[in-house]
Amino acid sequence: MAARVFAVYRQRAHCAWRMNSEEPRSLVIASLLADKEDIAVLFAGGAHGPAPLSASEAQALAAAPKDKLPLWVQGEFPRFLENDLRLRFGDALLAEMAAMQQRAPIDLRVNTLKADRAGVGEALRADGWSAEPVPYASTGLRIPAGASGLERSALFLEGAFEFQDEAAQIACALCDAQPGMRVCDLAAGAGGKSLALAATMRNRGQIIASDIAPARLAQIAPRAARAGATIIRTTMTPDGRFDRVLIDAPCSGSGTWRRQPDQKWRLTQERLAEFLRVQDALLDQGARFLAPGGRLMYATCSVLPQENERRIAAFRARHPHFTVMSAASVWNHLPAHPPLNGIGEFFQASPYMTQTDGFFTAILTRG
Repeated sequence: MAARVFAVYRQRAHCAWRMNSEEPRSLVIASLLADKEDIAVLFAGGAHGPAPLSASEAQALAAAPKDKLPLWVQGEFPRFLENDLRLRFGDALLAEMAAMQQRAPIDLRVNTLKADRAGVGEALRADGWSAEPVPYASTGLRIPAGASGLERSALFLEGAFEFQDEAAQIACALCDAQPGMRVCDLAAGAGGKSLALAATMRNRGQIIASDIAPARLAQIAPRAARAGATIIRTTMTPDGRFDRVLIDAPCSGSGTWRRQPDQKWRLTQERLAEFLRVQDALLDQGARFLAPGGRLMYATCSVLPQENERRIAAFRARHPHFTVMSAASVWNHLPAHPPLNGIGEFFQASPYMTQTDGFFTAILTRG
């Protein structure tokens, strides 16, 4: 059943176009047609089977497939996002969307407070996992899609690694948080990036993890204890000034569609507009917490320009004394980091270009 649900989500636009309907039953019928199932046999009625095909369903199935598919059907994305996705990807749009249709691998971040990448990789391989270093992040290991049970492994329970996509690991590296700094993770959620920063800072300094949801913040303490990260404090009301303010903003999640294909179809224009409002508010709040000489980091797991570059442009219009620091210049000064696709003024990742989730990171300083 779960496999069928995900099959529908991954080809929902094609299914709706084929049946000229977005009704759940129609989508399932079309997904079965794609699998070359005998629809008439499956929908024959009976006590334990689905009702027979209606006249309109039978007519839709009998109709010849339409020759010219719209771009949003070819790319399996919501129709209202077509202009934004064209702007982001240009001629590579369909290639990017095809990459979004593939199952994502499992990326791990080795916790350098307790272990090193070579040792964890060797131990995982000895336990039968196919773990190899990721291309860019110095703390990352990658395991092929479909693996399960890692959360029950001794290495995870001992705090040797966390689950974190390579793009998010790169964003944490771009924070360039140094030991002894004071850092605010302003939309911390369950604390994945706070944990990564604690390791980068070698457990020296202070990290304030803040979020408006107490239930999310409550997950940080046990995770930090497992990781041996002692410099993280949680609060809903941060105060003072910080050398780094990280805003991993709530967003559409469009960069994670290969992991969560249902999210693309749950997104609405109204919901997206609310994300934009929250993103602007978080940027304004983060600016107030930034210490002189500090860096304001803005990140999303989105590939949509209106959540990324346009939010930075709008922020700078409200705060003209802030400037963008080149992400490429920061990356190039980090130790042991190879050439990285998608890095320039901003860091912009995608499954097709960087083989990671879609992600965006901007670095801002007060002039």
